[in-house]
Amino acid sequence: MTVRTRFAPSPTGVLHLGSVRTALFCWLYARHHGGQFVLRIEDTDRERSTRENVDAILEGMAWLGLDADEGPFFQSERMERYREVIDQWLDQGKAYHCYCSKEELDDRREAQMQAGVRVRYDGRCRDRTEPRDGVDPVVRFKNPLDGEVVVTDSVRGTVVFDNAQLDDLIIARSDGSPTYNFTVIIDDFDMQITHVIRGDDHLNNTPRQMNMLAALGAELPIYAHLPMILGPDGAKLSKRHGAVDIREYEAQGYLPQAMLNYLARLGWSHGDQEVFSIEEMISLFDIADVNQSASSFNAEKLLWLNQQHIISMPAADLGDALRPFLQSAGLDPENGPEPALAAEGFQERAETLVQLAASARYCYEDFDAIDEKAAKKNLRPVVLEPLKAVRERLDAIEKWNKQAIEQVIQGVADEFELNLGKIGQPIRVAVTGGSVSPPIDATVFLVGRDRSLRRLDNAIRIVAERAAVTN
Repeated sequence: MTVRTRFAPSPTGVLHLGSVRTALFCWLYARHHGGQFVLRIEDTDRERSTRENVDAILEGMAWLGLDADEGPFFQSERMERYREVIDQWLDQGKAYHCYCSKEELDDRREAQMQAGVRVRYDGRCRDRTEPRDGVDPVVRFKNPLDGEVVVTDSVRGTVVFDNAQLDDLIIARSDGSPTYNFTVIIDDFDMQITHVIRGDDHLNNTPRQMNMLAALGAELPIYAHLPMILGPDGAKLSKRHGAVDIREYEAQGYLPQAMLNYLARLGWSHGDQEVFSIEEMISLFDIADVNQSASSFNAEKLLWLNQQHIISMPAADLGDALRPFLQSAGLDPENGPEPALAAEGFQERAETLVQLAASARYCYEDFDAIDEKAAKKNLRPVVLEPLKAVRERLDAIEKWNKQAIEQVIQGVADEFELNLGKIGQPIRVAVTGGSVSPPIDATVFLVGRDRSLRRLDNAIRIVAERAAVTN
């Protein structure tokens, strides 16, 4: 059997964390087994589905790298197929027209609630043969009246439903449009889906869908219902817990592989390992290892994982990822070091790409003034002559690289009998405007020859003016 999974979001909203985890588990399971991953857009809710949300879903999936082997398919383009099956079931007696009005259904529902019995459709039109004048009927599926539906769930284990407790589901509205539970099973059947992996909020739909698949004569897929993701406060994850659109995380400078790593660990584990590459997740993932209990979203852990992936990412790849963030910060990647070099210099300190771009700002753009506190502490008269020596010897370097810069700074420190930090920190303040940066040789290299010399000249002027006042 070739494993075929599907991710079937509705474009009534954007792609959020819970949906992404479902997509990821479907994708990982298919990739692990050498199968196919199908993307299906369930857009039959015409009033609430929007093109903007479709784009949000497709853009989010593309950013995450969750590539589909087939699709995207759109349910709105399959209406003829749905009508075909509805007509067949009506002819075969597997479905029937229901003429009960909304008011009648409401009254019966109220009576059932008052009587303390299960609220469900009572099958009044199940054997009706005559139409009702002036009423556009819905179409209901004839659910079996007795027996059980046994769901063998890969996450939750065996779950049993009594058919007597399941009502006859509406599969077509009075305007002829098909309903969600019906279109899902037709699509899963036609697309030969072998494994249905989805949120556990769909578990109650599963017995109805299994009965309809049986009516099609279909082989039942294997089901796996994932526990929900909770916020840190134990409530269902919502917008107030953080970014709702996955693209917001992209804009905030998260790496897609870090996001996938974090979401994979929400409910799945492999020993005590926390950091996974995509390849490792594909190799190790099994839906049977998913926990039954809900997981809590932790923004701090996501940030930590993002930092780990930034640190371990090859500089060339990180530079490619950094470039648009430099541009978003108003910086010109061509007016400074290659982004890959900047990425290599700053990746140990950055939690996000936004932070990385902000940290590297002084490599691409001049600052207005040196931080007053840093200048007061480090640009003192005692470093005037060492700074002049550093400036002169940096200007004389033939090939601008970290090794040559380090030799110059160490040589000046030795000549003036200074601890390396005593000269390195004033240089850092001079060329960056602040007191924190990568190692001093890397910092000066990234700032570049012209900027470094110009900024050292400015620092020397400040120190000289302070020395004149002192004298």
